[in-house]
Formats: sequence, structure tokens, C-alpha cells
Amino acid sequence: MCGRYTIVVSMEELMLRYLSDLPTNRYHTPRYNVAPMQNVMAVVHDGEKNKLGELRWGLVPSWASDDKIGSKMINARAETILEKNSFKTLIRRKRAIVPADGFYEWKPHGGKKQPMRITMKDGSIFSMAALYDTWTAPDGRKISTCTIITTTPNNLMADIHDRMPVILRPEDEAEWLNRGNDDVSRLTGLLLPYPADMMRAYPVSPIVGNVKNDSPECLVEQPVLF
Repeated sequence: MCGRYTIVVSMEELMLRYLSDLPTNRYHTPRYNVAPMQNVMAVVHDGEKNKLGELRWGLVPSWASDDKIGSKMINARAETILEKNSFKTLIRRKRAIVPADGFYEWKPHGGKKQPMRITMKDGSIFSMAALYDTWTAPDGRKISTCTIITTTPNNLMADIHDRMPVILRPEDEAEWLNRGNDDVSRLTGLLLPYPADMMRAYPVSPIVGNVKNDSPECLVEQPVLF
């Protein structure tokens, strides 16, 4: 699964990376420990251009009876995305990118777990494939939410966890976001493990296990705990 990530670049860097119009909320603070059910920065395409804004992490389908389901829908498995009622229609029309510059996973070792941060080798921003939907509350409020798609691990991740987020190749991002593209076979073909030789993983402090810890210390490389 993908349950924590980081995005510490500036708003200007995000704008340059995704050629987006200015978001409604122009203020973006570094996020060192993003967790489910929080608002996250996301990129969608409005039919003409990319737009950068916020979605709540944890998908609430438009047909849901309440929004509590969101906490159980933070990820969608690429292999079964066309089998789930919550996802199979969204793949055609409501695709998004969640920008990140790292994600956390916990590596098991002798009954204990070592927190790891996984990044690109060059430290660059990368694009996690996501789906989104908008749910209308009984009082009329509209809540836009998302889920991050996961896939099988590459060779780097296989030693850490049995899942990893789908990271789109830069050359595939426009195709994924294009609202005019409803070629489901082609779209699902993009949901592959990212090349391991372009990524690195390093141990970090156990403080990342607490969502209240959202500081630069979360990113600092640490000795292996055990």
C-alpha cells in the first residue's frame, strides 16, 4: 500500500513541473509526512489545461451513503481496478496525479519494522497515479476525494513491501490526465512498477510513524534500527 508520502518542493516548482494554472489556494507549505484523510495537492485536467488543487486523500464514491468509507479507500489496486464498482468508472473519466518527492514504507525485520523513505535517485518530483470523485453530503457540501493506485513492487521495493504506488513515467503523464482519452486498455497499461534503477531507499527515524510529526527531521537518513 501507499500510506504516507512527502512533498517538500515549492509551489513554483510544482507549477513549472505540471504547467498548471495558479491554484485557488496559492499557498503550499512543505509536507514531510502526508497521511490519509488529509488534503493533498493533486493535478487534474479540465479538458483544456492542467489544474493544481486539493483533494482529500481517501476516496468517497459519489454514490456512497456517507463519507466514512474514505478511510478504507486510500489505495486502489491496479490489477483489480476494473472489477471494483468504486473505481471502474473513474478510470475512464476522473484520473489525477498526486505529486510527491518521496514516500514511506516500513521494512519488516525479525518481527520489527524499519521505516524507509523511497525517492528518485536525483531527488526529483514524481507523479503518483490517482483517481478522484466528488461526493455530495446531505447538507449539500461537495467533498472531492482521491485514491492512489498501487501495483506490484519493483526489485528495490520487493525487499521492503509487497506493494508500491504507481509512478507514471513523465512521458505518460499527459496521456493519463487527458480527459478525452477513454482507452481503458491503454490506460491500465500505464499502471506498472517504476524502474528500480531510477530509485533509492534509505532508513529514516521512527518518528514518521506518528502523523503529528511533520518536520524536516522526518527526511533525515538514520542508522538502521536493527
